[in-house]
Amino acid sequence: MLLEVDDLAVAFRTADGTVNAVNGLSLRLEAGGTLAIVGESGSGKSQTAFAIMGLLARNGEATGSVRLDGKELLGLSPRELNKVRAAQAAMIFQDPMTSLNPYLRVGDQMAEVLTLHKGMSRREAMTESAAMLDAVRIPDAASRLRMYPHEFSGGMRQRIMIAMALLCRPRLLIADEPTTALDVTVQAQIMELLSEIRAEFGTAIVLITHDLGIVADTCERTVVMYGGRVMEQGATETLFERPSHPYTLGLLKAVPRLDIDQDELETIPGDPPDMSRLPKGCPFTPRCGFAMERCGRIQPPLTEWSGRLRACHADPEVVR
Repeated sequence: MLLEVDDLAVAFRTADGTVNAVNGLSLRLEAGGTLAIVGESGSGKSQTAFAIMGLLARNGEATGSVRLDGKELLGLSPRELNKVRAAQAAMIFQDPMTSLNPYLRVGDQMAEVLTLHKGMSRREAMTESAAMLDAVRIPDAASRLRMYPHEFSGGMRQRIMIAMALLCRPRLLIADEPTTALDVTVQAQIMELLSEIRAEFGTAIVLITHDLGIVADTCERTVVMYGGRVMEQGATETLFERPSHPYTLGLLKAVPRLDIDQDELETIPGDPPDMSRLPKGCPFTPRCGFAMERCGRIQPPLTEWSGRLRACHADPEVVR
């Protein structure tokens, strides 16, 4: 198993108290596999990724266990984490324009990765950088190395971020909303590129997104998060064909479909929970149409049902 996360919790100390962003999350990802983490904004998706990569804000703390290829990552020093991020794990961030240095040429930023972590000469690093830009389908790659980030389109900048993440051939790639703010055609191109990269380099991919259509097309397994907790987890096809948790059902009903008549989309009523004042029981209780009295008092544990894990008191047979 390449990535093993057990009982991960992420908390932030703020002036208004402690914010519990992630609570007791566990997941597994095999080498070369694909896993999606989905949920509304504020559900804990991105903070899970930051905790895995050791990139939490200074007021954040992660507890539990995160093992990459058997090596425990939580508790490593910044220097040790840099070595892991260079050779074994990489992350693509949501906004490539804020991730790239606007004052440096693209080639200089890419070459720095290779000279620092691989000990290459500048000439070798520039040659390898051009080859990687070519691999992510950027035309005239060698000349593009001399350009600045603002001279590229949004889709091209995202390709550059993917190329930079792959320079050291990591075994794990985490993509945090990689298609946000891109038009539909470019979104499809980016996701196709990630699939090609997985096939060519054998890279395992964790995709963090709210776009369930992309998940259905590209990911083998899915983790559904709400209020910092896992609501449901299993094979993507199984979860989408027969959701067993009311929150998963609500997310799927809110997606436009072409195979059925829809006068209007269904929405999940209410608002996401205050992460600094989470309820005792299931955080989805106030918005759930299947809630019972005990849902507000007792947090349901993750239990196995029909090939997936779910955290819900309701009978899965009635969730539809």
